[in-house]
Amino acid sequence: MKKFFFLLTVLLTTVSFAQKEFQGMAVYESKTSTADFKSRFEGNKEITPEMQKMIEERMKKMFEKTFILNFDKSASIYKEEERLDAPGQGQGGMRMMSSFMGGGGTHYKNVKEKIYKVDKEFMGKEFLVKDSLTNYNWQMSGETRVIGGYNCFKATAVIPASKTDFRNFRPKRNDDKKEEKPKEEAKKTSFLDEIDLPKEITITAWYTPEIPVSQGPEGYWGLPGLILEVNDGKTTILCSKVVLNPKDKADIKAPTTGKEVSQKEYDETVIKKMEEMSEMGGRGGFQM
Repeated sequence: MKKFFFLLTVLLTTVSFAQKEFQGMAVYESKTSTADFKSRFEGNKEITPEMQKMIEERMKKMFEKTFILNFDKSASIYKEEERLDAPGQGQGGMRMMSSFMGGGGTHYKNVKEKIYKVDKEFMGKEFLVKDSLTNYNWQMSGETRVIGGYNCFKATAVIPASKTDFRNFRPKRNDDKKEEKPKEEAKKTSFLDEIDLPKEITITAWYTPEIPVSQGPEGYWGLPGLILEVNDGKTTILCSKVVLNPKDKADIKAPTTGKEVSQKEYDETVIKKMEEMSEMGGRGGFQM
């Protein structure tokens, strides 16, 4: 009987989604574990309790965010919820860090054309990253749970870790840095030498067939239902609210501002600039 009502719900929902002007809105809360970064400050006698508190408050702003996903049957836009920050808080640097943390700009996905576009600001320059959607090799599972009243199913996928997503970075331990290096390499450092970056990450997603659109937060997509929760081992993005066919329709269009580049070109630009900054500061110039 329970399975019958579930199938009936999916059928009725699918009928409503067949409407020509269908649209939906979902609110997501993103939280990234800060344990690895906090460990870098613990036991540091140069950092006062007041400084520690300030650091933790700023980290919370960077690692805890709210996003809005507006979607229809083929496309979506995903943006960080706008909020007012106190003046003089280093907004330029925060905008750059926001870009590293999955925020900043508009993330547009078109699952019909299998492309995405994201407008990003980096070091005072505007970029429009355009590329093909990631091909997630989802492994479906029969495991279920309820999120926000929706019946969800579990799916997992393994993907390469992004070198420009700050959330993938793990500060390298001091023991790791003490490994012997040839003398000729001793003076050559990179910001990548200061971090551990996994080669791949495992994505765990929970999707609901009751909202039959192949959409989700950020670049996630490719499942037979809206993704309501996704976790990559360090970051969890959880849907807290869904509104189907809202009265105020969103304008779901791709961003157009910035120099158009591929994802690879953008990543290479960011890494090159970070390495330049590290070299200017000498060894340890870019510290985590």
